[in-house]
Amino acid sequence: MNSLIISKTLTKPRFTLSTLAQFTHLLSSASSRTMSSESTQFQLRLNPLTGNSEWIVIKENEEEQENYQKNLLATTSYLDMLNDSARNRAYRQAIDKTITKPCHVLDIGAGTGLLSMMAARAMCCGSDSKSSSLTSPDLKGMVTACESYLPMVKLMRKVVHRNGMGRSINVFNKRSDELKVGAGAELPSRADVLVSEILDSEFLGEGLIPSLQHAYDTLLVENPLTVPYRATTYGQLVESEFLWKLHDLYNNEAKASDEIRLVPTGLESILRVKLQQHPMHCDAISKEIKLLSEPFKIFEFDFWKRPDSCGETELVVKAIDDGSVHAIVSWWVLQLDREGTILYSTAPRWIDLPTNIGTLNWCDHWKQCVWFLPGTGTPVGKDEQLLLRATHNDTNIFYDLAIQDTEVMQHNFTSWDFHLILPPERIAIYGDREWRSLMLTALRNALQAKVQPLCVVADDSLFATVALAHFSKTADIISLFPGLQDRGTEYLRIVAEANDFNMDRVTVNLNSKCLSLQDTKQKKIDLLIGEPYYYGNDGMLPWQNLRFWKLRTLLDADLSNDVLIVPCKARLRACAMSLPDLWNSRRSLGEIEGFDHSIVNTTLGACGELPPSHEGPFLPVFLWQSGEIKELSHSFTIMEFDFSKLMSSCNEKVQVEFTEPGMCHGFALWIDWVMDAKNSIVLSTGPDQRFWKQGVKLLAKPVQVAAHGGTTGGDCYSAVIEASFDPTNGELVTECKFT
Repeated sequence: MNSLIISKTLTKPRFTLSTLAQFTHLLSSASSRTMSSESTQFQLRLNPLTGNSEWIVIKENEEEQENYQKNLLATTSYLDMLNDSARNRAYRQAIDKTITKPCHVLDIGAGTGLLSMMAARAMCCGSDSKSSSLTSPDLKGMVTACESYLPMVKLMRKVVHRNGMGRSINVFNKRSDELKVGAGAELPSRADVLVSEILDSEFLGEGLIPSLQHAYDTLLVENPLTVPYRATTYGQLVESEFLWKLHDLYNNEAKASDEIRLVPTGLESILRVKLQQHPMHCDAISKEIKLLSEPFKIFEFDFWKRPDSCGETELVVKAIDDGSVHAIVSWWVLQLDREGTILYSTAPRWIDLPTNIGTLNWCDHWKQCVWFLPGTGTPVGKDEQLLLRATHNDTNIFYDLAIQDTEVMQHNFTSWDFHLILPPERIAIYGDREWRSLMLTALRNALQAKVQPLCVVADDSLFATVALAHFSKTADIISLFPGLQDRGTEYLRIVAEANDFNMDRVTVNLNSKCLSLQDTKQKKIDLLIGEPYYYGNDGMLPWQNLRFWKLRTLLDADLSNDVLIVPCKARLRACAMSLPDLWNSRRSLGEIEGFDHSIVNTTLGACGELPPSHEGPFLPVFLWQSGEIKELSHSFTIMEFDFSKLMSSCNEKVQVEFTEPGMCHGFALWIDWVMDAKNSIVLSTGPDQRFWKQGVKLLAKPVQVAAHGGTTGGDCYSAVIEASFDPTNGELVTECKFT
């Protein structure tokens, strides 16, 4: 990791106490951020139940921080990347081919040090040797490795030491743009070879261009060797109703039969997705995609020379079928050697790959990307030609598309055009007719029981706030908007007239923990409402939205005796799953291209042959994007949370009967929100709902199971799950025993 972006790693020369307050609000939307000095790291951790951020000081020599470091790294993509054998093999082959003699190698974003060790071995042993350590301490070659993430630096040093490479690799806990060359500096001289893997699914998002620019200006010799050598980005025009629903809220709302308009006419951009390529496993929706063009080449990025910050290209793309272009699916191909014989691709499986790429693993660290075309898309006829304009800056690639000889549609929004950026899944939820109908029914039923209610929207639900104000002309509404803050107020002001309500009855209170009688106009709260949804917490585990229950507890003294709470309770639901791709991407590591990585397993949260005391983490994932999946049991309830009561610890034990034979790799968990006391309105976030992430608990070792009542197919017919929920930190602990 070698990010040059503030949301990654912040170091002492660029981060002072005087600027801390300015960044706190920015960083609070993420579950963890870091800043570090030479031996101390300040970790910003978000408490999921309160939304508060707290700085934790981590010193490099403190053993008591070991468990915290494990929790920090266990849900990262490092393990998935190290299990990508195609990637590892391609890098090893290219490094062995490129580095044939002692030299000075620079590894940017070194991670566990795999590429550094490959380079050190190649210098000493040549490409034919199987030895994993340098045999000559007098070798002139050396590797300088930099890694900005302190927990990973600590892990890398252990890996390098385990493999006997410590004398050949100098490790620095710095970004590459903080390295210096000269006597007493990190690099005694400029490096002859650059090896790096600072790529994301979009290709540029980890700061590749600024990193290479600084390296060429400051750290590398003239005409250095590089691994990789070049990368090429590709795209394809597609039609997909599913992809359309992920961004076009305006036209989806127009099809709804209700009167709520989160995106009124003339304000089509007020709620929109970020103008970027959105990572997604497109193979999972291949049956819902209609291809409207052949693949086309977009940009080439050369690692062997200093890159430009900006680029632009225009392409003429021929349509191969009639349809409407809803999106551009993109991917990249990495050429690791100069001759172009060693390649790696992130293409979807429907693309015919060159034979020298071979079979690729399912992996989660690199996906395809989707660029959404505005509105209902661009209609095309077969053989019609379209003009595609692609541009890039330091970190992003952008597209504009139009029928040839017509004006290219620009994705421009003026500085005065107010808008909120929402994730694609949130846009799709707000446009989903079934979800809207259930929410509106629950809100109407709640309002019918009250004459002049005081309604508090506890979360960041724009929909609930607008709907309450629209349907009740007598209610006073306080929206807490813990994530949206003042932007929520501005949004409501803009859409109020279109939704037939007056802002005199709607206020936004940004201090939810201490609503005063002045805030509530001397009234108790009659309706406490939530979806629940918290802006900026899209990567959280499903039960961490029980923050709603925490707030209900804090506001207990402010609630009326007959308060209605919507939702009234939540059910923690689960299902036994076969998840071979996801499990294999998280499995424990042994040797990777000749280097022992077993020491990282417990820290990175691996599953496999590990100590009995080791517990893997819960992973927040979109199950439908997790490769091959199969349900092995009916969905079942583990525990129920009653919001009419104060938040408390919960402990339950439940028996699971398997309904399908197969290999059980773990359990998927999610929350069903019960919106009314009759249990008639339930909003599920389960596996069949593709706009929410589920939590997955992988087993240390897969278990072959059989259907209950069957005679063949597995060793186990049922399982017992014990679960406990801790209200102090929102942590869920589960233990499964097969019978």
